Amino acid sequence: QVQLVESGGGLVQAGGSLRLSCVVSGYTFRSFDMGWFRQAPGKEREFVAAISRSAGRTDYSVSVKGRFAISRDNTKNTQWLQMSSLKPEDTAVYYCAAVQGRSYIATRSDEYDYWGQGTQVTVSS
Repeated sequence: QVQLVESGGGLVQAGGSLRLSCVVSGYTFRSFDMGWFRQAPGKEREFVAAISRSAGRTDYSVSVKGRFAISRDNTKNTQWLQMSSLKPEDTAVYYCAAVQGRSYIATRSDEYDYWGQGTQVTVSS
């Protein structure tokens, strides 16, 4: 079965950087569009970033655009989320997600078929 495993979360001071990784197994990685979502305590899961199968298209939420960068390597079955200029409001559990490739970038959580277990990111002020 398809498995997504995130890593790279942790505690960082405001203004710092972290890079999250997500390794996919159990299916052909290059057939998936990939996304990152996050969920803070008491809040709904929200879209962060997404990347198409070939990495030719990306999309970001307004709150992270210009600070975060999504990337992937189809030879390594891995996607990354480089997070810079982190703010306390970026604190959340970050989830990796996958969906069979589409003609558009999916930004709703209910559009994704597969999910990782999540990794905690905490930004201190």
